[in-house]
Amino acid sequence: MSHRFADVIDLYLLSGSEFTRRLRAVRPEQWAAPTPCPEWDVHSLVNPMTRGNLSYVALLNGGSAAEFLRLRDRNALHGDPVCAYVRSMRECAAAFGAPGALDRILDHPLGPVTGEQALAIRTTDATIHSWDLARAINAPEQLDPGLVAWVEDNLVDIYAGLAESPVTVETSHRFFAAPTAPPLAEESRQARLLRLMGR
Repeated sequence: MSHRFADVIDLYLLSGSEFTRRLRAVRPEQWAAPTPCPEWDVHSLVNPMTRGNLSYVALLNGGSAAEFLRLRDRNALHGDPVCAYVRSMRECAAAFGAPGALDRILDHPLGPVTGEQALAIRTTDATIHSWDLARAINAPEQLDPGLVAWVEDNLVDIYAGLAESPVTVETSHRFFAAPTAPPLAEESRQARLLRLMGR
């Protein structure tokens, strides 16, 4: 089967490394710091990012969208957030790298998707939340330019056919914040992507 998102596993690992780099910089007193996501502090951002990796593996193995949402906030850090996140990221990459995994249909909370599209969504999540984490802990906010370009160039396809999309005006904004401001002629690709994603 032909694939829309070339090198999606490598891109997913790159987005995970961006998140890991910020995660390693979190100081003990910063776990309760607010993030750009109003409902999350640093701990409650890192936990669903870790749990999400494990839940994507579960979807790949036949898990349901309802189970995915039910487990979303269950603790996945077990006292060692960096180790837990890195392990979950590697487990997710290995699962999606198995023969046929990218072509499997998953019961994602936003609607049925192929494994390939699911991993593209996950890559986008990790990219945007890397910036959220950097902002929360006052770390450098510049994301990998190639990753930013890939996400922005593919946003329409990444969320094609789903119940909600950051690039659809009439979307419910259940999972995505509304764009924060009109576009500016001089804004960078990263600034434009972040604006589209409600930052």
